[in-house]
Amino acid sequence: MNAEETVKNIWNNEHLSFLLFPLIFFLAMAACIYRWFVLFRNRLYDMNILKQGKLPCKVISVGNITVGGTGKTPTVIMIAELLKAHGYRPAVLSRGYGGKNKQSVNIVSDGQRLFMKHTAAGDEPVMIAKSIEGVPVLTGHKRVLTGRIAVEKLGANVLVLDDAFQHRAISRDIDIVLLNATRPYGNGYLLPRGPLREPADALKRADIIILTENGGDHLQEISSELSPRAVVFKGYYKPNAILQGSTGKNYPPDYLTGKDIFAFAGIGSPHVFQKTLLSIGANLKGFLSFPDHHRYTDQDMDAIQRNFIRSGADVMVTTQKDHIKLEDFPTLAESLFVLIVDMQISPAPSSFESCIFNKLAS
Repeated sequence: MNAEETVKNIWNNEHLSFLLFPLIFFLAMAACIYRWFVLFRNRLYDMNILKQGKLPCKVISVGNITVGGTGKTPTVIMIAELLKAHGYRPAVLSRGYGGKNKQSVNIVSDGQRLFMKHTAAGDEPVMIAKSIEGVPVLTGHKRVLTGRIAVEKLGANVLVLDDAFQHRAISRDIDIVLLNATRPYGNGYLLPRGPLREPADALKRADIIILTENGGDHLQEISSELSPRAVVFKGYYKPNAILQGSTGKNYPPDYLTGKDIFAFAGIGSPHVFQKTLLSIGANLKGFLSFPDHHRYTDQDMDAIQRNFIRSGADVMVTTQKDHIKLEDFPTLAESLFVLIVDMQISPAPSSFESCIFNKLAS
């Protein structure tokens, strides 16, 4: 068991033994230090001692309070498409996690052309750029700088910040927070003892909360208590299409219904990918999971092929995010089918849209 698996088992209270107690104690002490740092930093922003940079346009932040996948990237894509459809000129600003290019401003796409690969920009910014035509995507740690370039050079009049709830250095007009409805706060501990980036009461800064996945019947009431001013919606992944890697052709989601498939993914919540495949009637014969933002190697390709053959499946399926990371392995990429999903909002998408545009207008 490697270090990452050990920490995840501790977070999930799985496969624990007394031999891990010293490590658990160390993680708990580190979490206490981290908690005081987070509280102190937030207090400085709340008291306006640390200043927030302001830009001459509207700003929407999409984020969460835990490490791991809650659907931020599909939500960013959904919001950018929504803004574009209503006549806005959005641009997406990302931190560019996992990208090698560390310049202060990186233009991944100007909305028409893709300038950077996933190795330089990070997998999620490239996925966003490929998913939305006409929307610029930029990366950089200081989003005030990338935001200025997006406004002054690329003509954006509204910015969508990907994974920015904790990035308080830039002022925003709408703070959207996604929570996993089944385990919204993980094991309840902050990093590194648990997956929480901030204490749960940080939700008081949220304007909109989206509960993803099923479960958490009372979570809407709990969320309302933590953030009385927030509007709470539910979000779910809707299969949109199946992309065939060899031809680039799209098929309806039921193309996989009844087929024996082998799947793999390197994302924050691989179990959600599995559940989505099962929901469209695929027969999941095998599954291989990799860490989030994993950079694939030749050894990984061998492992994927071995497991695919061993499973006896007829079709191999992966995610959009993983397909982008496989551009250095064209032989495998072309043999794959890719599940494309959208983030859908309930009970009424129109209510969510009204909420967004009312807040932008206020």
